[in-house]
Amino acid sequence: MSKYIVYKFGGASVKDADGIHNVADIIEAQNSSKLVVVISAMGKTTNTLEDVVRYALDDKPQAEQVLDLLKQSSAKVIEELELEQDQYIHQLEKVFASVRDFIRQLDTETATYDFTYDQIVSCGELISTLIVAAYLTQKRNINLHWQDARQIIRTNSTHREGRVNWNETSWLFQKTVIPAFDQHNIVITQGFIASDDHQHAVTLGREGSDYTAAICSYCLEAEYMAIWKDVPGVLTADPRLFENVSLIDRLSYLEAIEMTYYGAKVIHPKTIKPLQNKNIPLKVKSFINPEGAGTLISGASELQYPPVVVVEKNQRLLSISTRDLSFVAEHHLSRLFTLFDKHRIRVNLMRNTAISFTVCITDNPNRITRFLEEIKEEFDLEDERNLELITIRHYQNPIVDEMKNGKVVLFEERIPKTVQLVLKEVPVLKRKA
Repeated sequence: MSKYIVYKFGGASVKDADGIHNVADIIEAQNSSKLVVVISAMGKTTNTLEDVVRYALDDKPQAEQVLDLLKQSSAKVIEELELEQDQYIHQLEKVFASVRDFIRQLDTETATYDFTYDQIVSCGELISTLIVAAYLTQKRNINLHWQDARQIIRTNSTHREGRVNWNETSWLFQKTVIPAFDQHNIVITQGFIASDDHQHAVTLGREGSDYTAAICSYCLEAEYMAIWKDVPGVLTADPRLFENVSLIDRLSYLEAIEMTYYGAKVIHPKTIKPLQNKNIPLKVKSFINPEGAGTLISGASELQYPPVVVVEKNQRLLSISTRDLSFVAEHHLSRLFTLFDKHRIRVNLMRNTAISFTVCITDNPNRITRFLEEIKEEFDLEDERNLELITIRHYQNPIVDEMKNGKVVLFEERIPKTVQLVLKEVPVLKRKA
């Protein structure tokens, strides 16, 4: 059995000083194995840094002002934790200075949004892990090694959606992470961030810290991985949207992959495959109630599941048809999917008829605008926005009917075990005076 365990803590768990106290308690309680701790950016830090990116390309003084606000909020947490200057706090100051220098030197005429995004937003995880490392060493006397994830996870140069080079990443873990455990019991690193062969920061996709923890687990052949959330585990629906949701105590890898594919937010979609490849169990636990059972995801099969509802908002339905009423043939579909891949547009649902091809996609205006610009000369288009995609796994008809209630059904797809509905709110007509 492996001696390594991997914990991942999201931004909500380290959003303030109290959260960091609680995370430290959870880390201290696990003292039987060598522990890798993956931490996301604190609270809304990523959102703030996204504002910095936007201003950096348009209004550099404003970008620096927003960065200063983030620095002030970090200083407040440091003060509340009663931390003194040490190697980690000093390094934190260097992180803020490096972002400021990057903004000032940025050539806004040639810089791309995605590259700029990765160089700035990746600093959020550096900030959180440096503060946590300083607290654990100063106040909990924990012997740890702080590891820059950009030095151990190698990807290609697809900014904002880096694709992992598994061979090189595994070699870097053997060279860097495993030797660190000769002198330390805990390694703390960042979720979401990596680097390419040019040593430029690359991020793994929004909410990608789960995936980072899975990469660590794979490379270390971990005994198990645990994701610490603000919910009891994997639930039958989002408790913010539905009442009477229940905990699912066990899931198979296959079912977890299906749920994340359809948009379940509790686990990042890329997380499961590296774990399944080496049969590493995944526990989804609550940092609010660490003693709770949570959900175990493993290679178990033939489990029985209740209906599970996944809601994806901000959806868009594109119906693409040939201009001369000719059949939508294979070469048309090949052309469209090449462009979906080029513009990194994920198709959530699709259907084709003789002369049209309909897709439901998440509404990312910049990417979709570029896609539509490329097809406008070849195809006609019908476009519906502000839609909702609801997926019901292990569905029962009364639940399907309940989801449709008060909505216009634009698209319905049924396959064994799964129903998907693209829905539009029924417009409310004003009464005549």
